[in-house]
Formats: sequence, C-alpha cells, structure tokens
Amino acid sequence: MQPNPLRTTVIGSYPFPSWLEFASQHLSEFGSADIAEMQEDAVIAAIHDQVAADLDVITDGEQTRFDFNLSFYGYLNGIELESVSPRRFGPPAHDQRGRHAITGTLAAPRGLGAVDEFQRLARLAPAGVTLKASVPGPFTLSGRLIPNKQYPDRFAVTEALLPIVQQELVALVEAGCREITVDEPSMSCYAAKLDRRRLVDIFNRTLEPIVERCRTSTHLCFGNFKGHAVGTRQYAPMFPDFLDFNVDEIHVEMASREFAELELIAEIVPRRDVSVGIIDVKSYYIETPDDVAARVRRCLEYVSPDRLSLSPDCGLSQTARWAARQKLCNMVAGVKQVRKELGL
Repeated sequence: MQPNPLRTTVIGSYPFPSWLEFASQHLSEFGSADIAEMQEDAVIAAIHDQVAADLDVITDGEQTRFDFNLSFYGYLNGIELESVSPRRFGPPAHDQRGRHAITGTLAAPRGLGAVDEFQRLARLAPAGVTLKASVPGPFTLSGRLIPNKQYPDRFAVTEALLPIVQQELVALVEAGCREITVDEPSMSCYAAKLDRRRLVDIFNRTLEPIVERCRTSTHLCFGNFKGHAVGTRQYAPMFPDFLDFNVDEIHVEMASREFAELELIAEIVPRRDVSVGIIDVKSYYIETPDDVAARVRRCLEYVSPDRLSLSPDCGLSQTARWAARQKLCNMVAGVKQVRKELGL
C-alpha cells in the first residue's frame, strides 16, 4: 500500500530553465566545469519548484538528460550517435525523432548515468522528502536503435539492452535509492498491436533483481513528444495482461483523456497501488485546487485513499516551467483539500 494515503508525486521529467535550454544548444562554448555547474544549478531549480509545491515525492527533474531517455544512448557502446530523422520540417511529430545505427555489440561499461543523477539528487534535496529515480526500460530504449544482422528486430535489440538496464537498476538500489519508476511508454503506446504477454515477460525480467529491495512503479502513457500522443489512447487493450507487471504501483494518465476509462483503476487496485494522472501536461489550462479536489473525489469512487497517489499525466518536460510550477502547486493544494475532508 501507499506509504501515505493520497500521496502526491511526479512521473520524472520537469521543464529545463530557459537558460539551460539555451546553453544546451551551445555546449561547445562551455568547459566541462561550466557544464557540471549548470547541471547542478538546474537540479537545484527543479528541486526548489517541487519542494515549494509541497510534493510528497520528488525527482531530479531529469535536468541532466536530453528528453527522458536520449542521453542514455551516449553511454552505449556499439552504436553510432548519428541521429537519422526521416522528416525534419513541418508540424512536429514523433517521426522527427532521430534513430541510431548499431555498429557492434551493445554494452554500457560505465553504466547509464542514473546512479550519478540519483546521488546528485540525494545530496541536494532537503531531508524528509521521498526521492524517486526514473529509468527507461529496455523495450522503450530499443525503439531508437536501428536493427542489423546481429540484432535483426526490435525484440532482439531489447534483449541485448535488458541486462544493461537491469544492472543500472541494481546499482541504483545499492546507491541507496528506495523508489524507482521503470518507464516503458512504448509498451503502452503499442500494446494494441503487440504480444502483450511477451511485453509482460520482458518487463518482469528487467525488474526481477530489485522487486523485493525497493518500491517500484511504472508509467503507462500514450506519448508526449511536443505535447502529442502517438499511441491508441485506450487502456482497455492492456488489461488484464499488464496487471501482471510485478510492480508496487501502476500510473495511468487520465486528465488529458477527460477521465475516460477511469473505472479501470478498480481493476488495478486489487493487485497494485494506482497513481492517477489528474493534471493535463498537454494543456495550458491551469487546473484550480477545486478542479483537482473534484478529480480526486472521482478517483475515490473506485479506490481507497491508501491505494491511491496523484500526479500529472506524464513528465512535465514538454510544458513551460511557469505552467508546470503552478499546476504542481494547485495539484497539491487540491489533494490537501480532500485529505482534510477525509480527516487524513
């Protein structure tokens, strides 16, 4: 069950400060010490905004990554970091995201960088706040790599990445991380087309060494590149198969979908805790505390407070910081209204 009822949390990513956006496009002008300083300052800013909102669980905002997973490719041996984008102009969409050629055996002798991220977060965060790390799973990571003779399809690439991700998860736990989200949005985006039992097997094998050693969760979403979804926006095809994910908590996005299929959370809670996305990260409407409280009450029609946490629909990296900050503050304020009503 949730460590505390109606816990407030985030998925992982948070907007870059504007100065970091600018600097990331001009990295050649900075020295290594300058870049390290910028990374630390950006994490301090992300921590500040989350703590000021009074969230129960925070992350480092993934401030040292490009996107939620792109930087992980920089740690891989056996690939050519030359992104090949089939379309560069026109309306932004997922087909503008680059892919990388595989040139040799996939390996990550230096790890994937998540341990350094967590250690920085632990050093900078105030005492008493729960810290969470987020790591993309091997199936999602495989989507940006182009299969070759050695790895002839996406599943073969996934199997090569699985022990690499698994090792990173173990290293996080050994570094003191007690809460980890294994992010597999590709599984939910393509669940309607693929063998779901095969996806469940991949997911559970990835987490197997850590399931008894920390609190685990996963995020089921439909994509959010440039604020756009990519998958069929229905949860029904994922269940009951995805209920076999061996995690403590399953997160579902609901706000951007006008709470369609909310009743499905009643299927999750007999086996897992559920985190419901009640803040729409794709919209610049700023939900009021009263909006949030009403949404929480709707969730409580299907799940008890001790099995429920509340969060934005997805990572906030695609939302402007001014909006993300206010959305988080109002989310927490609305949840506190309901806690007060329930005497929690």
